[in-house]
Amino acid sequence: MQEGISEFDRKNCISWSFSSCTLFLQKHLNSKQLTDEFMDKEILKQVANTVRGLSIDGVQKANSGHPGLPMGCASLGAYLYGEHLRYNSKDPSWINRDIMVLSAGHGSMWLYSLLHLSGYNVSLDDLMQFRQLNSKTPGHPEKLDTEGVEVTTGPLGQGVANAVGFALAYSMLAKKFNRPGYEIFNNKVYALAGDGCLMEGVSNEACALAGHLELKNLVLFYDRNWVTLDDFYKASASENVAMRYQAMGWEVCEISQFNNFDEIHSTLTKLKGYQAKPILCIYDSTIGYGSPNKQGTNKSHGSPLGPDEVKLAKEYLGIPLEPPFYVPDEVKKFFKNRGEKLSVDYHKWQDQFNDWKKQYPELAKELEAMHKQEVPTALVDALEQMAIKTPCAGRAASHDVIQVLAKHIPSFLTGSADLSESDKTHLSDYPTVTHDSMEGRNIKFGVREHGMAAIANGMAATGFFQPTIGTFFCFSDYMRPAVRLAALSHLPVRFVWTHDSIGLGEDGPTHQAVEQLASLRAMPNFYLFRPGDEKEVRHAWRYAVGHRTAPVGMVLSRQNMPKIALCTKSYEEGVSRGAYVLLEEKKDCPIDFTLFATGTELSLAVDVAEKLKSMHKNVRVVSVPCFRLFHEQPQSYKQKVIGGNLGVRAAIEAGSSFGWAEFVGLDGHYFTVDTFGKSAPLKDVYNHFGLTVENIVNQLTKSRSCTC
Repeated sequence: MQEGISEFDRKNCISWSFSSCTLFLQKHLNSKQLTDEFMDKEILKQVANTVRGLSIDGVQKANSGHPGLPMGCASLGAYLYGEHLRYNSKDPSWINRDIMVLSAGHGSMWLYSLLHLSGYNVSLDDLMQFRQLNSKTPGHPEKLDTEGVEVTTGPLGQGVANAVGFALAYSMLAKKFNRPGYEIFNNKVYALAGDGCLMEGVSNEACALAGHLELKNLVLFYDRNWVTLDDFYKASASENVAMRYQAMGWEVCEISQFNNFDEIHSTLTKLKGYQAKPILCIYDSTIGYGSPNKQGTNKSHGSPLGPDEVKLAKEYLGIPLEPPFYVPDEVKKFFKNRGEKLSVDYHKWQDQFNDWKKQYPELAKELEAMHKQEVPTALVDALEQMAIKTPCAGRAASHDVIQVLAKHIPSFLTGSADLSESDKTHLSDYPTVTHDSMEGRNIKFGVREHGMAAIANGMAATGFFQPTIGTFFCFSDYMRPAVRLAALSHLPVRFVWTHDSIGLGEDGPTHQAVEQLASLRAMPNFYLFRPGDEKEVRHAWRYAVGHRTAPVGMVLSRQNMPKIALCTKSYEEGVSRGAYVLLEEKKDCPIDFTLFATGTELSLAVDVAEKLKSMHKNVRVVSVPCFRLFHEQPQSYKQKVIGGNLGVRAAIEAGSSFGWAEFVGLDGHYFTVDTFGKSAPLKDVYNHFGLTVENIVNQLTKSRSCTC
């Protein structure tokens, strides 16, 4: 090796700059050897250093970002996109592409640089706009912003769990649609995670399930650089990660020389073949590799290198100082050729796919239906005509509805965090997914709420599934980061949350949801329904399965809801508007009271209204099953429902009062719950919080005398 290379570099067979590597090879090998044995490696080394240079410049220009991971993992990225992954940058949503998830999303310049080089719609100008307003290259990868980004990542560990979801989904698709001679789905799912990702509990939850299901198409690269943001790894962790993953049923391999393309090639070639289990590939990198004063330390993790260190790093790596964002012509030519080779494989698959459609037309129709995820007319009719025995709990009504949904929507599947018998999410006519049987449509996630939600996000991101997952509403807190990413990414995941309030009774305040309604209603692009009777449950589900650009939450009761005779409005006039007038007031005199309610308190509001009417009061009752849907209605409709002089206004809901002010105002009455609950029988708990006809009528009539 050339003089001046550090002992660390000799030990790891690394740090060959563009020029020095070529000189070394020319000195010791003849031209035929160079062409036959080393040409690909030389180009890949140039690709790796190009990724480093682009990442350094992107972070430096933005004066913000994380250069450490892109510099440390550049060789892995060069090999993956330059040799290993199967993709088509001209058709980024190709259904049989390999999936690459960057779980350690702070290292986004690594991914953006590789997408640019690989021919995706990420230009050099886009790289120069890293972390700028409305650019294609935001601080962390976002699925909706950047072509080639498979899923939104950044909160550590989420991408690992998303990758498990991708792998599970594609395993199920392969089992369902592949036939002898026709491997329509034989792609693999890869993810790159750092120490922080594997420290987060969500990754452990998801990976435990992946091991249990023996997912044979999942490879997780663990960027083990022994550095975290605050300090060295040893300051906060000492477990043996390899043994942990082996205990969860994974196979483990290691790339110990992170810039050694022979080792990378040897290891990844083996991974490309048949797998018996998911694989953890430990990649021993040096964070910030190439920065003489910062590599191997947390100083290179989350801030620009600075002008002086940029100069030193580029000199060290053999990258020209000018111009910035330098891409060698050899690298451009390499990826052009790479794209042409991948295009040949892509068109071979297309020919096979077209033959498969001719041979199996019914399967082809089902695959198309799963991808389109449209609501069939027959389903709308079936929902309206189905019989649901009342009174019934919200969870029971939902259970009856989802059986009908599953029959009409092949992309519909369910799972639960060990509560399917309680949250009623089990599909009765379909088997359960197991490691040796991927045909099912029920998934047993175990007591892993967070992992379940993040896995569901990955499944939804394939575009072939509408996952419905369930647990108790108070446990939505365990899932919240993944719910938020579903909303941010516009993923059609359906969250079923039962045991919705203090109505849970004896289980007490640890299990009684209070503040969760207000919290989730505040989440952008999230549609939270709390239906008040079985018809509202049907219509909420009709909205959910027809809405493909956002997640939907169903908040359902354990206690029975009576059938509300007043719930006669059509889907279009009622639930789909978010709020609607359930009980009309008399039109010939002013309104005395307007009651707003949701869920099981909707029938309570109707009972209060009937009592007030018997006292010659003029009353309106408004059902508000979904705040966000109501917010989206035209102003004229909103004015019609909640505008004008509505008398004394009151909100009736067994949850926090927060958020109800827009309906009842500062002077309104709040029959809500603004403390934690109580452990007692349901009737006693409702009495304690004043959610009774007698208390509500007494409080309201103190403030208003009869007006007609």
